[in-house]
Order: sequence, then structure tokens, then C-alpha cells
Amino acid sequence: MISPQDLQKLKFETLKYFWSYDTFRDSQEEIIDSILHSKDTLALLPTGAGKSLCYQLPALLREGVCLVISPLLALMKDQVNQLKNRQIEAEYLSSELDEFDAEVIYNRCKDGLTKLLYVSPERLTNTQFLQNIEEIQLSFIAVDEAHCISEWGQDFRPSYQNIKEFRKNNPEIACLALTATATPKVLDEIKTKLELKNPNVFQKSFKRDNIKIFSEEVSDKYQRVFDILKYATKSGIVYVRTRKDAEQLTEFLHKNQLKNVDFFHAGLMTKEKNTRQNIWNKSDQHVLISTNAFGMGIDKDNVRFVIHFSPSPSIENYYQEIGRTGRDGKKSFAFLLWDKQELSNFDQILKNQIPNKAEFLKIITYLYSIFQVAEYELPEKVFQLNIAGIQNFTKLSKAKINNVLGFLHNQEIIYFNSNKSLSSLQLLMKADEIDQLPQKDAYFIELLLRTISGIATHKVMFSEQQVGNKIDVSVHLIKERLKELQQKNYVEYIDGALSSVKFLKPRDERVINSSYWKLFEHIQKNKIQKWEEMKFYLEDSQYCKMKLILSYFGEKDVKNCGNCSVCEKKKRSVFGQNISLEIINILAKKPATIEELSIQLTYHPKDNILENLIYLLDSGKVKMLNFRTYALS
Repeated sequence: MISPQDLQKLKFETLKYFWSYDTFRDSQEEIIDSILHSKDTLALLPTGAGKSLCYQLPALLREGVCLVISPLLALMKDQVNQLKNRQIEAEYLSSELDEFDAEVIYNRCKDGLTKLLYVSPERLTNTQFLQNIEEIQLSFIAVDEAHCISEWGQDFRPSYQNIKEFRKNNPEIACLALTATATPKVLDEIKTKLELKNPNVFQKSFKRDNIKIFSEEVSDKYQRVFDILKYATKSGIVYVRTRKDAEQLTEFLHKNQLKNVDFFHAGLMTKEKNTRQNIWNKSDQHVLISTNAFGMGIDKDNVRFVIHFSPSPSIENYYQEIGRTGRDGKKSFAFLLWDKQELSNFDQILKNQIPNKAEFLKIITYLYSIFQVAEYELPEKVFQLNIAGIQNFTKLSKAKINNVLGFLHNQEIIYFNSNKSLSSLQLLMKADEIDQLPQKDAYFIELLLRTISGIATHKVMFSEQQVGNKIDVSVHLIKERLKELQQKNYVEYIDGALSSVKFLKPRDERVINSSYWKLFEHIQKNKIQKWEEMKFYLEDSQYCKMKLILSYFGEKDVKNCGNCSVCEKKKRSVFGQNISLEIINILAKKPATIEELSIQLTYHPKDNILENLIYLLDSGKVKMLNFRTYALS
């Protein structure tokens, strides 16, 4: 048995060796100690407080495998990649892995080689998983994004209820529940539904004194983002709503000679995404314009600003996203740009993407019909999915179809892959049967066997481009030949550039009509409620922005931050502010607009700048070059 002194020493040595830190952040060490002493633990830490470390470090110090339950495959992949980059043995199980790959992972866990195993909550009822887990020594269970267990939480996932049942079969194993976004009501529900026994509760204030929040009604957002970035010399993130927004805003900024900017979204190939994220991670002044596909698990402490080109769908999302700035504790900025017409548009978009019950059932029924899935049947194949085909048949919008497919994916009823990824290939015949095929087919399969190793025994991920380069054949021709072989049932081929779907549960009309619909309806109502709360936050000009957020998360006796756009405005209305000298110093270098002056004066409010400019114009110290630009007289 290791002594408390040695454990303390080992804890800091592990922190230094794998994470290169000398000290823990607030609450981290206490949470780690709690789980090292096998106590059920609940930790509410805001984004940027380092909650992942709270289970990753004790997983290395305790014997056995830490089972991490996480809601999103993208989050699991991201965490596992980061851990492997730190030379920490971690794996994830997901529906996209075949039995061969899953067996390799289970064996590594049984042999004690893997220290962290990430799974979705749905897997806790999987027979193969339950059989294998009996042979794996678990150190403790970590429930990430624990708010998903609550019906009133962000991203409600009923499958989180499976955790309670799983724990009953493993009563001696401690549980650590972590979340960055939970109201008091949600926290109580986490404790109850996970059946945490006398848990140690760690709840850090959400207040971030170093983040200055600006909420701004803006008519020309392109110009406003350009004005901010023109003077930004540090790393930042600009969050946009759609992939198209990300690409168009980047193009506009490039045309205006801002080159340290790139876009990032889920439509990029994996290699391209990794390249762009790595450039941003290593740079001190690179800016990524991204959908919310970017940000999960990022570990960069010197992000100086986050700009929301459009509002987030909820206060939880918004605060999580601005929490990615200023993790080093230094002064940082969060800009939220909006206009009234846009809010009205989003109301309509939200309404238009929610199908009624008949439309919901029509989409799901068509999905089963096109792939000929009978009642209670569960096909093993992965199918290519043509969204346009579903649109043509159902006469419903793409937004409604994607909403339903996203719901089915999140509940692990299907595995829906809409991202560009590597393709997959598996030979469906024995090697000695190839000689009996037509010569043209036999020759091409032999080429594939020599070029892509492993396809004779299991599904292999590959790139048509790389294969084409090796055998000097165009990508188009390779895809056509593979489709022909697929039709003849010689291979199973999935084109990674297209959407695909795999059914994970047998078709059950009764459950679809009742439980699935009720759950879908509940999630949509919750989504609308969250958006209404976000709109109030945006449009309100009376209350301190930080105070509104902290009150939303249930913090009591909250004082005004004194920093945000609302607090700044109140201070000026009481005291006024003479910044004439600072304006003269900036204009001495070169002429500037009010927007440019605002940014160079650390985002000083424009109405106060205008008051000072009027005084300077009257006194003859400043002149107007045109209706927007000011210069020294």
C-alpha cells in the first residue's frame, strides 16, 4: 500500500511528466484526491477549469482501467487523440468499429495496457460489452457531460439512465460525475439519477474576472469582425452558425489582406481539420473561423478573444464557448454580435426544422423502407445515404430531415455519418474463391489485396486517392469499379465522401410511435426554451452580462462585474469619461474611424468616443476626412 506522502509526490510527478504543469488549478487536486480515496464525487467546473485532468490523472495512478462515459463520438476521439499524443494509453469503443477492432481494444484492457476506455452510455447495455467488462479490472467510472442525464439539462440523453443500472452490477466502484454547464435543478438530478452515495461535491464559481463581455447590436458584421481582427495580434476564435458563413467570412477577410485567418468545420477532411487545428494550436496569433464543430477538448491557454458572429442556441453553449478564451487567467475578450432581423430569422429557422409527428414518422419509415429493413430486423451492413432522395420522397426540408437523423444518431438508434472521412473496404469472399471470378474482377481484387492490407480479414479504412496514386488509376474509376464489385456482393464498400447510415437497434414501430416521438418532442421544446432564454440575454440592456449568466447557473448574491458592455455604459452615465488625449495620440499615428478608435482603446464604447470627438471637432483639434474617418487638424 502506497503511503499518503508517496502518493502526494507521485501525483505531482505525474502532472509534470504528462502535462508539463507544476501546480493544479482550483479544485482539481481536491477532486483527484476524492476519487483516489474511492469516494463518489460530483464536480461542476466551468469550461477552462481543466475537468478532463480530474479523471485522466487518477486513472494513471490507480490500478485498472478508468471507464469514461461520454456523449459524443467526436469528443471521445478528440480526448483519445490528445491522450495518445501525451503517450497515455487510451481507447474508445464506438458503433463505427467492427468486431475485430473492438476485440483488440478489449484485449488491451484485459491485459492492463489501456488506462482509459471511452464509451457512449448506450454501450452499457451492449451484450458483448457487458461480457467483456467482467474480465476487465475497472479503477473507477468517470461520467463526462453529466448534465445529459437531466431532462432539463442541455443535450438530454435518456441512455445516461443506463449508468445507474450498470453501477448496480459494480457497486464497489467509485463514480466521478463532471459537468461544465448545470443549473441547481440539474445538479440535484445528477446526484439522484446516478445514485451517488454521499458524494463529495465540488462547485467552483462560474465567474471569470479576466473575461470582458461585449454584447453588441451590429448592422454590418463583416466590417465589425474585420475592424476587430485588424488590430488583433493574438490567437482567437470566431464562431459562426454555418459552414457557408465560415467560408464566406474567411474569403472576405483574405480579400482585405488578413492572412492569419482560416476556416474550420465538420465538412473538411480529417487530415485537413487536423492540419488547421495544429497550426492554430501552435501559433500565438492565428484565428480560426469555425462552426461549433471546433473547440471540444482544446487545450490552448493563450486564446485572447472569442467572437460570436451569430448568437449561440443557448446560454450553456455560449458560456462554454467563451470559456475557451483566457484560460491562463490573463485579460481576454468575448464579443457577441447580433441584430434584430437575425433573431427573427433564427426563430423561423428553429420553427422550420422541427417536424410534426406525421413528418417525423414519415422520415423514419422511409429510412427503413429504402434499405428494406423489416419489423424487428437489424441489418449488419452500412448503407450509403442520399439525403436528396429522402427530400424528393418526403417533400420535407433538409433541415427537418437532418434534425431527425441527428436525433436518431444521438440516441444510438442509427449511426449517421455526415462528415467526409476515409472510405472503408472489406472483401466478402475467401482468397481461394477469387480465381473463379471473371478475369477483370479477379485482377482488380488482386490489385486491391496488394495495395490495401487487411481487407481479406476485416473492414479497413483507406483513401481512394492514395490507392489511385499507387496503381496509377483515377479516383473516379476506382470508385466506379468498387461500386460494381459491391453490387456483385464481392466486397463491402462505403464511400467516405458520402453520408452513410448503420442501424444499431432493430426496427420497432411501436417504440418509434410512442417513446421515440415523445422524447424527440421533449428535446425540441427544450431547444426552443433555451433559445428564448438566450434572446432575453442578448436584448437586455439593464443587467450586468456576467451577473445574468451567473444567476442563470444558480449562483446567489452575485455582484455586477464592472467590466461588461452594460456595466461600462452605467459607469459612463454616472461619471462620463474624458479620453480626448488617448484619441489624439492614436490619430497622431494615422486617421481612424470610430470603430478603429474603439478597438485601439481596448474596445472602448463608441458612443463615449463620439462624445469626445464632438468636443475635439468643436475645439478644432480634430477634423473629419469623410463621413466616417477622423484625423488631427
